[in-house]
Amino acid sequence: MSKDITRILQGWDYELGEVSARIVRGDDGRDKIQLRIDMGLLQMELDGPPDGKRPEGAESWLDYYIREQQAYDAAHPDSAPYELSEEACFRLWREGVQYYHRYLSLWHLKRYDLCARDTERNLRLFDFVRAHARDERHRWQFDQWRPYVLMMHTRAVATPLVERGDWTAALRQIEAGIEGIREFLDAYDLSDRADQCAELISLEQWREEVLVAAHRSGKADPFATVELLRRQLQRAVAEERFEDAATLRDEIRRLSQTEER
Repeated sequence: MSKDITRILQGWDYELGEVSARIVRGDDGRDKIQLRIDMGLLQMELDGPPDGKRPEGAESWLDYYIREQQAYDAAHPDSAPYELSEEACFRLWREGVQYYHRYLSLWHLKRYDLCARDTERNLRLFDFVRAHARDERHRWQFDQWRPYVLMMHTRAVATPLVERGDWTAALRQIEAGIEGIREFLDAYDLSDRADQCAELISLEQWREEVLVAAHRSGKADPFATVELLRRQLQRAVAEERFEDAATLRDEIRRLSQTEER
């Protein structure tokens, strides 16, 4: 059997800056994800660890170190807390990158449920490293990507809700993503750079688009309409249109009371 991959890549050209992925049936009968890269491709399992391995018999290195941390804490209740070694951080970083490649592929394949699964997994990875890495530079190596992964997770969860017109559920997910990014900025004393955070700006702009779409649909519930009116109120106040602001405030109060009932 030839090991040359030219035939596999034939007709599937790499385009700089474009994400190109596909799902194929593997020789073992299971679906695989293939991501086109310059001069080749990455092939990943659709489920479980992207590389298909089970390190130390665990589902992943993250699961392995969580199990190790729990065993350590149970055996040493009065000792110093568990700490991840340099080697452990390297393994977790490499594994996190594999999940990144997969959820990026899943997003472009519109497999939003699986993209949400993998982004949620990497957020758990960031939490674990933040809690147990001994070195601040290791914590930041992972956590600096939190806004991006939060944005991707929010979009993966909320996009199907938007597509079926479930405006309230979609807006609640978007608000949760925005709040998560703001909490990250607060935790690292970066709140003054919020207007430079591309992920935060992206979600806030999307929130506005969803609010407008919900209102135009004629099927928006009071929650969605109130959120839209609140944004309009903020703009009216900023532009010193106080009569408009008073009208908007009265309408928000009326709709809020309707929602409570």
